[in-house]
Amino acid sequence: MIIDTLKLLFDRDLNRLKKEIELYHHESNLWKVEKSIANSAGNLCLHLIGNLNNFIGKEIGKTNYVRNRELEFSLKNVSRAQLTMMLDETMETINTSLDQLDEASLKGEYPIVVFDKKTTTEYMLIHLTTHLSYHLGQVNYHRRLIDN
Repeated sequence: MIIDTLKLLFDRDLNRLKKEIELYHHESNLWKVEKSIANSAGNLCLHLIGNLNNFIGKEIGKTNYVRNRELEFSLKNVSRAQLTMMLDETMETINTSLDQLDEASLKGEYPIVVFDKKTTTEYMLIHLTTHLSYHLGQVNYHRRLIDN
């Protein structure tokens, strides 16, 4: 069942993101940017939390999440402990939301238009896994570059 696979992928990569955040030797380095690096690891983490809580929690799980995308990139110095707690909460929201789906609902239309045209829920969820993976790689690179 693809829903189980999606849950495994989200759990895997969110746990990897938590590990990356925990691997920083200096917590303050989570928020550093240098040269052509536009976003800190902390802000990428906040962005992923906001993105997933909005597009999965709010739209699929019907949570009352209110996204503030600007804050995802402007907020600074959130503690490592707070980030990891928010990641844990996001994982729970994703699992609870995906548990509400069945295979037929995956083929149905995603509740809002995100791209230039309507998509299926399945397409949107697969997109969200690749978006998570993309930013996870950026966080890994940021950590190795900034926190050595």
